[in-house]
Amino acid sequence: MKRLLLFTICTLFAFAAWAQGSTIKGFTYDDSNGEALGYCMIHLEGTSYGAMSDGKGAFIMTKVPKGQYVAKITMMGYVDLYDTITIRKDTTIVKRYTLVPNTTTIDEVTIKGEGQRREQETRTSVISVTPKDMSKMPAIGGQPDFAQYLQVLPGVISTGDQGGQLYVRGGTPVQNMLLLDGVILYNPFHSIGIFSVFDMDIMSSADVYTGGFGAEFGGRLSSVMDIKTRDGNKKRLSGKVDVSNIQTQLLLEGPIVKLKDDRKTALSFILSGKGSYLNQAAKVFYPYVGESGLPYNYLDLYGKLTLSTLNGTKLNIFGFNFDDRVNYSSVADYAWDNWGIGANFLIVPGSVPTTIEGALSYSNYKCSLDDKQFKPKESSMNGFTFNLTFNYFLGKSLLQVGMDVVGYNTNYMYHTLWGSQINIEDHTTDMSVFLKYKYNFRNKLLLEPSFRLQYYYSLGEVSPEPRLAIKYNITKKLRLKLAGGLYSQNLISVTSDRDVVSLFNGFMSSPVSNSLLSDYMINNADTMKGRLQKSQHVIVGLEYDPLPQLTINLEGYFKNFSQLISTNRYKMFDDENEFIWEKGMAYGGDVTVKYEHKGFYVWLVYSLGWVKRNDGVITYNPHFDRRHNINLLASYAFGKRRSWQVDFRWNYGTGFPFTQTQAYYPHYAPNHIYDDYISNNEDLYFLLADFNQSRLPSYHRLDLGAKKKFFIGKRNTLELSLSISNVYNYRNVFYVNRTTNDIIYQLPFLYYFGLTWRF
Repeated sequence: MKRLLLFTICTLFAFAAWAQGSTIKGFTYDDSNGEALGYCMIHLEGTSYGAMSDGKGAFIMTKVPKGQYVAKITMMGYVDLYDTITIRKDTTIVKRYTLVPNTTTIDEVTIKGEGQRREQETRTSVISVTPKDMSKMPAIGGQPDFAQYLQVLPGVISTGDQGGQLYVRGGTPVQNMLLLDGVILYNPFHSIGIFSVFDMDIMSSADVYTGGFGAEFGGRLSSVMDIKTRDGNKKRLSGKVDVSNIQTQLLLEGPIVKLKDDRKTALSFILSGKGSYLNQAAKVFYPYVGESGLPYNYLDLYGKLTLSTLNGTKLNIFGFNFDDRVNYSSVADYAWDNWGIGANFLIVPGSVPTTIEGALSYSNYKCSLDDKQFKPKESSMNGFTFNLTFNYFLGKSLLQVGMDVVGYNTNYMYHTLWGSQINIEDHTTDMSVFLKYKYNFRNKLLLEPSFRLQYYYSLGEVSPEPRLAIKYNITKKLRLKLAGGLYSQNLISVTSDRDVVSLFNGFMSSPVSNSLLSDYMINNADTMKGRLQKSQHVIVGLEYDPLPQLTINLEGYFKNFSQLISTNRYKMFDDENEFIWEKGMAYGGDVTVKYEHKGFYVWLVYSLGWVKRNDGVITYNPHFDRRHNINLLASYAFGKRRSWQVDFRWNYGTGFPFTQTQAYYPHYAPNHIYDDYISNNEDLYFLLADFNQSRLPSYHRLDLGAKKKFFIGKRNTLELSLSISNVYNYRNVFYVNRTTNDIIYQLPFLYYFGLTWRF
């Protein structure tokens, strides 16, 4: 690993020495608040030289010949900016462009900007989500939420409104990595499945990789969600107050040291908090939901300080605390807490076309489940993450070299069927280095080969992981793309098929001891190599823009989960192994249609998929295998300054697999030899049918929303929102209590109203 890192750094400097010609580099910003603007187009008119700023607002053009040029800077929703640049031989010019927001939306600019991004990025199996996209959703709970928008993305399956988990193209939640400014979050979604821990207004963007992601990400088998937060307003104090009938959100941001052209640095902050009172509000607004009401409460806090300089160098220091509480009075009590602190930075050297970025953080996660039928469970996980990346720009190509270190401790406590308490504790460190090169051949062929070398200390195993992404622009309207690679994972999640409510996920690293992981009895153990979980991805796709306002995306995927670790569902005695090896596969395809024009927005997704697992004894469909899934999202903004907006969302999904109860029988287990087995009561046990051989009824739900915005002066707005979820009150199954056979349903017809003041 040391040799590989040394080689890549030497390669980086070799590229720097080889590059000739002048360099134009800089950043693009929003003039209203000083926020970095990503994906702006910078073009030297009359030439083929140009660049697109990245998500942090940075852009670089290299090998520019000497002469005088007019640079045109464009971004949807902003006034075009022009700048005259004089180039002399072998010089580096640093620019800082601030774009003024446009009071009117120019559809042609929007179409052109998105089209150029699709031409210049592979974007295979990845969707970029912004607050603007999320605002098209019905405002469930007062404001749209990231968790709600994820459910309309291709390849993402939600198991429901209550206790909902997200499964991405055959991967379980623990196989999905979620990064918040470089920090790994182990549970980013609340138990009521329509809310995440994020306030939409602190998010800058989120890239959701549903498979085939590059070597810059590692340690997960299925998907990555990379979320970036905004910096605080660098020019004035601003914020919002959002109050609805089930939750309240507060946001405050502003400068400590204002951003000015004659000042080299700026210091800003952003603070966000949101909390629910759904458990209490349900008794007032939703008395018809039953005696137990809606037993969900949560509180999310986030804060960030940003120190930035004129040349784009930046330091962020942030912290968060998220917690969740659920009380199913007759079933279970569930709670989790997640807090962390961290810092990330971006360094922009003045004389070379290079940027350096990195992050260092610490987080602590703990969850517990007190099941009324079985013994309690607890799981905790804490540790640090550190990453460092060098980005070197060579014309329209990009070389990335980086390293990651993740160290964590896990502790999992549970009870066996016979009452014995088991504690599994582990300490481990995962280290990796990666190399990625993005090559752009005349905006026609895009190649992104990458390689990751991952070392898992606790297992003593090294995993070499080559990956590749390709896009070929057949025409400006038609593009082919492909992505794939090898992936590995150490972390596992411990769940039970017997859990009445599937909320709890215990975390631990892959078992090393033979007393935990079966090397016998299960046939799969004979074919497994090492102790790592492994998968391989292949994704092929087609993008087509038949009209300027219409985009169609088709993707087919295959994920081979060649090594998986699962709870031993065949265990009968305490001295048997806790885990077994499994194999699996997920395959299918998605069709996405997007139409956007003059206030109309339509998003239609159809997904067809199969998920299979084999534990060496049986081949089965896991409980999240959904054959057909349809999401339709529509929005229309109208009126003066488009102050009115109506939103529509409908979801349909075929039923999930489940295991039927075949019979009941009395069972008595004495605690010691002196038990009075004659007078003591027996317990009611049940006999299960074949595993996951039946299907629940199909799931479908319609949500509607309406918003009205009032403009008060130049900077203040009031927004009234009204929304309804499950409009026709369809009774979607949540779970069936195996003891009583009572059917518990997902959320019924619910209405929400809210008021948002932005200043």
